[in-house]
Amino acid sequence: MKKFFYKSFLFLLLLSVLLVGSFFVADYFFPLSISQNKTTQTVVAQDETPLWRFADEKGIWRYSVSLDEVPDYYLDVLLNYEDRYFYNHIGVNPMSLFRAAWQNLSNNKIISGGSTISMQVARLLSPHDRTIIGKLKQIFRTFQLELHYSKEEILTLYINHAPYGGTIEGIGAASWSYFGKQPKALTRSEAVLLAVLPQAPSRLRPDRFPERAKQAREKVLDRLAQYDVWPKELIEQVRRDEVWVYPRKTPQLAPLLAYRLKQQYPNDNIIHSTIDVSIQYFLEDLAINRKKQLPPKTSLAILVVDHDDMTVKGYVGSADFNDKERFGQVDMIRALRSPGSTLKPFIYAFAIDDGMIHSESLLQDVPRITTDYRPTNFDEGFHGPVSASDALSKSLNLPAVQLIELYGPKRFAGKLAGIGLPLFSIANDPNISYILGGASLRMDNLVSAYSAFARHGNVSPLRFTQSDPLINKPFISDGSAWITRQMLINSNLLAYKTGTSYGYRDAWAIGINPRYLIGIWVGRPDGTPVVGQYGSMSAMPILQQVNSILLNRESRLNHPLLTYEKPESVSSAKICWPSGQPLPESDANCHRQKTAWVLNNMLPPTLSTYSELKNNIYRSGWINIWVNDRGERVAADCIGAQKKQIALWPVSLENWLLTKERRQSLLPPIDKNCPVMGKDIFNPLNIVGLRDKQLIRALPGNNQVTIDLIPEGGFGEKWWFLDGTLVANSKDNEKVALTVSKNGKHRLLVLDESGQIVRINFMSD
Repeated sequence: MKKFFYKSFLFLLLLSVLLVGSFFVADYFFPLSISQNKTTQTVVAQDETPLWRFADEKGIWRYSVSLDEVPDYYLDVLLNYEDRYFYNHIGVNPMSLFRAAWQNLSNNKIISGGSTISMQVARLLSPHDRTIIGKLKQIFRTFQLELHYSKEEILTLYINHAPYGGTIEGIGAASWSYFGKQPKALTRSEAVLLAVLPQAPSRLRPDRFPERAKQAREKVLDRLAQYDVWPKELIEQVRRDEVWVYPRKTPQLAPLLAYRLKQQYPNDNIIHSTIDVSIQYFLEDLAINRKKQLPPKTSLAILVVDHDDMTVKGYVGSADFNDKERFGQVDMIRALRSPGSTLKPFIYAFAIDDGMIHSESLLQDVPRITTDYRPTNFDEGFHGPVSASDALSKSLNLPAVQLIELYGPKRFAGKLAGIGLPLFSIANDPNISYILGGASLRMDNLVSAYSAFARHGNVSPLRFTQSDPLINKPFISDGSAWITRQMLINSNLLAYKTGTSYGYRDAWAIGINPRYLIGIWVGRPDGTPVVGQYGSMSAMPILQQVNSILLNRESRLNHPLLTYEKPESVSSAKICWPSGQPLPESDANCHRQKTAWVLNNMLPPTLSTYSELKNNIYRSGWINIWVNDRGERVAADCIGAQKKQIALWPVSLENWLLTKERRQSLLPPIDKNCPVMGKDIFNPLNIVGLRDKQLIRALPGNNQVTIDLIPEGGFGEKWWFLDGTLVANSKDNEKVALTVSKNGKHRLLVLDESGQIVRINFMSD
């Protein structure tokens, strides 16, 4: 007998060793991998609300959570209902298996499976068929789990892979899908329901079968009462709760931002964005409603950034992600587009920092031809003398061209590139057209650059995720940033700049309020022109609507608005035109007095144009003349000549000045007995051969009329424009034959090298 028991013991020992050895060999050759069940990606808002989810190849969505991110009472329910001895067994509970087998045989049907949580995880990670071989395979995988992972890791795998109906797996995805909240916020009733739902996810789905779900919940509560897991009063309270869930909804906010972040963080299960859900909802609703008012195939983009910490709060890359006709899946926040006039604030800020101008410096809004590039204003009119503030707020083109030509296009583009705003053109050769939209850029980079006007001259890159660092890049001075922002402020605490690219392809509005930077773009993604679409009409109304909503929201939430106090480097000063410098108002050379914001007490004289600097024949600003005792101009060496300083306006402004401000009024007549030698300071430009408001007629039988015109005075080459079209150019007093082939009203404009112009309106019949 002893020999029998001895042999049996050896046999069992040998069998055990063989089984254990076989297990380790099998574990080595057939390892259990959880990488194939990697949690799918989810982009979440700043409050952890899912914005967008990227399912796996089977369409399954999992939202990864840790044990610390679920309520303790959920784990109590789960363990007491599914596997009371989870922390005590080695993955397989023999008693549970025997009990399940006996119940199934006794009832000729499957009553229970007897599977532990570890066995369920093994089945979820490595599915098997319902056969004896399949069960053995499940047990083998279960032992592998227990060998390689801790109990906490196995439980974490379970709560993230348990099926919850349809394409939802894991308590994270289930909690957001059914209850619209993160798992930590689940009530006890909801926790009980989600603990039992994986047993039969399709049959117990609470959004489809609330009664079945309630009965399953009651079954769990009975088990909790049986084992005294919760107090009876608490269980009865939970029983009274109705089973109610949200209509199940897939996260569908900020899709283009989600795709952007997915590319940037391909290995992150949860991508924590900085989006504010309430702002994002509002912006997407606004975009959907606005698209109905836009021309066909036109899209829009909206970007909202909190300039206090540079976090992106709202991101709408297209009018409607699902609208293929409007290229809805093209992210226009990242697209290269012409910025129109939105770069103008930067050239003014640079010029202030360089001591070229102050806020009320006299600039010239006049026709100009110095190269093949002939810019005009958007309204095709000219305002003559304008202050820097008015030129920027009215977005006049010629004053901005005057500044960039003197500052240097390459220097301008290089400074912008240094803070993350590269400009692209066909030849990538910076030129003066850049200031009017002659290059391309991205909206996100442009909005980032505008942060200089809210962050004391520093530029900070946009922060799309909570892990992105806040970086400050010095760009312009604090004083220049403040002055430029004051020049942009219009109303409702909003400083803004609009822009329209050539051919009405891009409409822009960039705004700065006390809390947010706001970027708006409207246009066709394919670059097709849309006549009549420009910044102030297409983009500005959207900016105003977004700004009002944001400011009202800040007020409702009692959030204090950030203030930008005037820096110590900025002061106010009364200056006079045309000199641009301080003078008593009673001084004869103070023609128009202005109150200017100045930086570091710098009071630069009126800025010349590039052509004036090249040719000083018609210099402006302070000049010295000599007069006799009768006030007539004389040569410096004449008897009794007295030196006199006078301030002259730029000659190109003559047509816009009051009579008393023009050179003929400011310069005394010349004394014939002791005249000034050499060329005079002023030689007015005139046209001989056509009078203002004259009517001209073609000879009988002719469809056109040709008239000979002669320019008198002026300086250098002359350019002749008929109805806005360059029709001729001439030298000095060279005669020009002007042919008019259309009847009606006409406009003739002649421009010389000094900037003088003559305008004549006439009729042809």
